[in-house]
Amino acid sequence: MRTKQFKAESKKLLDMMINSIYTHKENFLRELISNASDAMDKLYFRSMQENLALNRSDLFVKIQPDKEARTLIITDNGIGMTAEELETNLGTIAKSGSFDFKNGNEKQDDVDIIGQFGVGFYSAFMVSDKIEVVSKAYGTDEANKWTSKGAEGYTIEPCEFDGNGTVITLYLKEDTEDDNYSDYLEEYKIREIVRKYSDYIRYPIKMDVTHSHLKEGTEDEYEDVTETAVLNSMVPLWKKNKNEVTADEYSEFYRNNYYDYEEPAKVIHTRMEGNVEYNTMLFIPRHAPFDYYTKNYEKGLQLFSNGVLIMDKCADLLPDYFSFVKGLVDSEDLSLNISREMLQHDAQLKLIAKSLEKKIHSELKKLMKDSRDTYEKVFTAFGTQLKFGLYNSYGTKNDVLSDLVMFHSSNDKKLTTLKEYVERMKESQDTIYYACGESVDKIDLLPQSEAVKEKGFEILYFTENVDEFAIQMLREFEGKKFANICTDNIELDTEEEKEELKEKNESGKDMFDFFKEAIGDSVASVRFTNKLKNHPVCLTTEGEISLEMEKVLNSMPMNEQKVKAEIVLEINANHPIADKLTSLFESDKDKAGEYAKILYAQARLIEGLSVENPTELSNMICNLMI
Repeated sequence: MRTKQFKAESKKLLDMMINSIYTHKENFLRELISNASDAMDKLYFRSMQENLALNRSDLFVKIQPDKEARTLIITDNGIGMTAEELETNLGTIAKSGSFDFKNGNEKQDDVDIIGQFGVGFYSAFMVSDKIEVVSKAYGTDEANKWTSKGAEGYTIEPCEFDGNGTVITLYLKEDTEDDNYSDYLEEYKIREIVRKYSDYIRYPIKMDVTHSHLKEGTEDEYEDVTETAVLNSMVPLWKKNKNEVTADEYSEFYRNNYYDYEEPAKVIHTRMEGNVEYNTMLFIPRHAPFDYYTKNYEKGLQLFSNGVLIMDKCADLLPDYFSFVKGLVDSEDLSLNISREMLQHDAQLKLIAKSLEKKIHSELKKLMKDSRDTYEKVFTAFGTQLKFGLYNSYGTKNDVLSDLVMFHSSNDKKLTTLKEYVERMKESQDTIYYACGESVDKIDLLPQSEAVKEKGFEILYFTENVDEFAIQMLREFEGKKFANICTDNIELDTEEEKEELKEKNESGKDMFDFFKEAIGDSVASVRFTNKLKNHPVCLTTEGEISLEMEKVLNSMPMNEQKVKAEIVLEINANHPIADKLTSLFESDKDKAGEYAKILYAQARLIEGLSVENPTELSNMICNLMI
């Protein structure tokens, strides 16, 4: 017996397989169990082709930890391997028997082949100094043992073995300061890994476990009893037909797996077929987790390949605006033995993500239609994220998100969609009006709100910082442009009213220039307006930056260069204050200047802005009162 060298560039390649591909050392057990499942699938497939007397229920995987010997044994009674197959499959790194089998046979509905790249077996060297593989192919009389201590090579020699299948013995490494390899000999750890990665392997995964039982016929005498336990549940809920799963089963699965105290608002359970095939079971929560709007929150769906967990949170499957969705994807088309880094560039994964985005969008729209109250609860919890999606996508996701976002409205103070707003618009109306503020009540108190509502127009209330930025990216909806009622680009006047106002502003130009000089650089201009009903004064803006945008942008901690809106002080041309100012400008310019400053300060307070010089304002008011 001589030691053979691996056919690949051994040490360098083996080191890469062990140290680079697998994020967690515990993945080795997932890989070995998946290989065992493949071996049993191959045997079952052969039995169907050759009409062999095989009972599928007799196939199993068994795990045997031995603390004294520091060995972990994984046994299966699958198809096994000949000496030549041991040489081919284990002697060549990145050679996969499962991949060859999958390519050489048409896909069978009842046969799942998990492994493809042939590197999974070598992950066992992450935890082992030495590996022995004893295998006997089904229908042959000779068994062989493959032995290796790593990159230096391997040996193959005949041995004795009853039955058929494969026995893998791992000789675990000694514990170090960083790694406690003895954990993999503990019952709790083995159960934990199986439940996490291999719970839905279709064959039972067995292990002998010892429990202390009360000895029969005694009241206080206990004895140890060893029993064979099945560690996995075997049947994935998501692979069942929807009509076979009850609402209680969905809720129990959701609560147990995603640690929520409420049932989900919506369950999406479907199988997708086409360019890529997968099963998915998604859940829309009713409320946001405590850390949802923090940097600590991790989005992502569980990713399975034929019931074997690849990743617990695959972020690439969800866009940020749907990051609140929980659930899983199970695909036959994804390769098991690939790392997180490779998954990010997997073409099949991108196809699944695109398909999921469309499905989530359509199901949310359906929820809005069928259960409005429930959708509004979901939107209250996650609507901010949807709006950020509009803003961050720079308009590329308008078709996905524009019909999902909602805002409170002056129509009934309830949440409304943009589509519902448009459906209620006047026939001649071509603009969607909105206003920004801290709350619905404060927006209602804005001087501009009164006049817009008086004209019979509905106002959307933007109460979150992101709202106006999102709408700027949306630009328009169903051909209707958006307009902030606190800017100068809204037109509510008739042509006659516009002409009359123009004349007043032209005749008062000298007065307005004087008022602007008195107030200072805080305002770009001063003018009369017709947009106010009973209020004397208001602030509007010119250009792209509104007052609300100025407040939001300047509140950001990283924004060192302050943004400034082009503020306009507008005075109600039909209010007695207009006549008073005109009279004072002619008789007492100093007092007229003080009036202008007071009106500007009042307008800032109405907008929720601070007064630049409260002491000066107080003194001016007191002087007027004397």
